[in-house]
Amino acid sequence: MNAVTSNFYDSASGRITDPVAFMAADGDVKAQVIRLWAADNARHAHSFSDKIDAFMSDAQVGYAFLTPQLYRIETEVYMTRYPSFDITRFMSVDTSGSMWDVGTLVYSMDNVGQAQFLAGGAFDMPHASTKMAQATLPYHLAAIGYEWNTQEMQRAAMLGRSLSSDKAMAAKQAADRFIYNIAMTGLTPKGEDEKGLTGFVNNGSAPAAQVANNGTGPSRLWTTKAADQILADVNEAIGAVETGTGETSIATALVLPTTRYNYIATQRIENTGSTILQFLQANNAAGESLTISKSRALETAGTGGTARMIAYENNPQVVKFHLPGPHQFLSPFQKSSLVYEVGGIMNVGGTEIRLPKAIVYRDSF
Repeated sequence: MNAVTSNFYDSASGRITDPVAFMAADGDVKAQVIRLWAADNARHAHSFSDKIDAFMSDAQVGYAFLTPQLYRIETEVYMTRYPSFDITRFMSVDTSGSMWDVGTLVYSMDNVGQAQFLAGGAFDMPHASTKMAQATLPYHLAAIGYEWNTQEMQRAAMLGRSLSSDKAMAAKQAADRFIYNIAMTGLTPKGEDEKGLTGFVNNGSAPAAQVANNGTGPSRLWTTKAADQILADVNEAIGAVETGTGETSIATALVLPTTRYNYIATQRIENTGSTILQFLQANNAAGESLTISKSRALETAGTGGTARMIAYENNPQVVKFHLPGPHQFLSPFQKSSLVYEVGGIMNVGGTEIRLPKAIVYRDSF
């Protein structure tokens, strides 16, 4: 082990002590640590090969084998990223609070008041203010875990190998999928509305409208429209953020359904070398800082199950997701004579849109 790996790997305990530093290391260093890690776990497993019979009669033997194995598994799992369920592409995630908090106050706000001409000795000074709406956002406990049985543990010990991380990976991915669906739509992955939540793509407070019905037919579909008409649809949505908020917000992000994003990414503007997407990125009502991304959650989020685009200011003062208790695994316990369970829990809030006019929906394209 060299000085680099010793910064975040403890050979005595066989543990990665600093996962953040590990993730920042180059590929060769990571590979070296993983080899050391695997070898240490294999030695640990092999040390239990003469205690196989004790697994059946002594729970402490099972725990002694399982605990360091689970530490390795959990470290590995939480260092893994699943981009397809990454909501931070679309909004900030607020993790303030704890696993046991019951909720928080949320606010939506609009500016009111306007300047007026005033006489020098007048007493009726006009005032600007904000109109606030207050509500509570309850948090909800959710869970997904996994289990090991004694047979699997015995076989691993007999073969001198580590337990597989597959089950824990599956549990963590299920947790990420659950959080993603709640954040985007307010629904569970099964499409169930258990808690009355709405999400990023279907909040009733955000202004919504259909795009212009000026395609061939006539039609609103982009496949029937010329490049200039498609660009006009997008820029109208982007501009609506600025005009709807009295120029206090400017769209910094545009999210398109995956199929529509791919369509404009492959359609070249006539007599140019640019696709519609390339031209849009360089020439739009918000400026070159606009981030354009895609999401499968928008394919049927619009009016009548149609496609929806979202233009908005990606700012936690506008939209954020509350996750006071990110998913975590609990200590294992023996739930039956042959089965050890590892529970996994999370405390989930929901998507809060604080400035509804700074997020705009446009549908049916």
